[in-house]
Amino acid sequence: MKFTYLNYLLLSASSVLMGCNSGSSPGTPNGEVTLPAPSNGGQSALSEETRALGISEVPATLSSTYTSALNFNRYAKVDTPNGGAIHIVAQNQITDNQIVRARSILEHFLAPLPSSEYGIDKANVANKMSDNGAILLLLNGVDDGTNQASELDGQPLYYGEMQVEGHPWYVNQNYEHRDASYEEILHLVHDYGIGVDQSERFIGALPSFQAEIRAAQVEALSSNLWGMGASDWITELRAENSLSQEYLASLIDVYYGLWGANTEFPTTGMYDLYVAKVRDDIAVEDPLGAELMNNKFFAPYLTYNARIDESFEGDFSLRFNASTPYSHHSQYLKDVTLTGSNNSNVIVNQLNNDVTGNEGENTVIFSGPSSEYQLSSENGTLTVTDLQDNRDGTNTLVSIEKLQFIDTTLDAPSS
Repeated sequence: MKFTYLNYLLLSASSVLMGCNSGSSPGTPNGEVTLPAPSNGGQSALSEETRALGISEVPATLSSTYTSALNFNRYAKVDTPNGGAIHIVAQNQITDNQIVRARSILEHFLAPLPSSEYGIDKANVANKMSDNGAILLLLNGVDDGTNQASELDGQPLYYGEMQVEGHPWYVNQNYEHRDASYEEILHLVHDYGIGVDQSERFIGALPSFQAEIRAAQVEALSSNLWGMGASDWITELRAENSLSQEYLASLIDVYYGLWGANTEFPTTGMYDLYVAKVRDDIAVEDPLGAELMNNKFFAPYLTYNARIDESFEGDFSLRFNASTPYSHHSQYLKDVTLTGSNNSNVIVNQLNNDVTGNEGENTVIFSGPSSEYQLSSENGTLTVTDLQDNRDGTNTLVSIEKLQFIDTTLDAPSS
């Protein structure tokens, strides 16, 4: 059963702890959520829109285990270089956007990181995940022990803990539905791909990297940088050899900005479990953790193209703004696609953004005067290059109607 650290907080008065595994999710709330209607109204046929997203019915090789009786109705995958696949099976209240985002985060963790120590070519990690039978379970509801499918083989991730860029949970940084996607999907990559030491045998691809992760975890725990005030939980993790996985998940969550907007714990991350709150804190508070993030395996920005939820309307910011809570996280996005038909706009950052518009009228917003940008258009793609260094970079735009600068707003030229 998947342990949640919030359970520890709620039950600490009676010293009761739920069981845990390496898929545990510190801080993931157990509570009521408003669930969407079941996908496809319970029917087996998937729409063409769903299929176009690379989502299909659960294949016969998996459907005898991940059954329709258990509400599994959709499937996605990440193909691996050895001809295998990392499977994603979803229950019927999971949205298509949640499936796509989960797959995208998995692809992000497996994307090559040029010139890095362990991530130049991650084919070995992906192949190990396939060989070891890695499966991601996207489950209805929340982790409250009522979903029978949580007992199946696979890494669980629940509807109530999956945010999608542009969705109200994301925009409002709602920690009642805090985004556990990076944590849980990282557990899958760590356990089945990178590998975990101190087990009967090492089944991963990167023993040297795991040795560095272990050293950082041991130092963080002994120096009270991680696991603060949670001795019973740490005891549970130690018994099942999950310490390094949970430490790395806390580090990654902070590194990608998931705790910057949290007001309950103003100076720490992961529900007060980790001493750092935002990326810049890591180097100061946890030097060995910072070294794990220093061109080893994990990219400094999010490599996937984020599909902005169709409910979003307004200006979606890729640039950090202290008054925009979600920008603690979105500042690390590079590429986005607006979905739906709302008139939505995108504020660019310095990461050379690719921005694709939706069916509405879309504006891309820049931070300088129009005279400091160069525009070129070819075959329906508009390129806007900032002539000033370290500001807005070079942006590739498709299906965008307007360009907003600090001195004027222009119609986007067509090729």
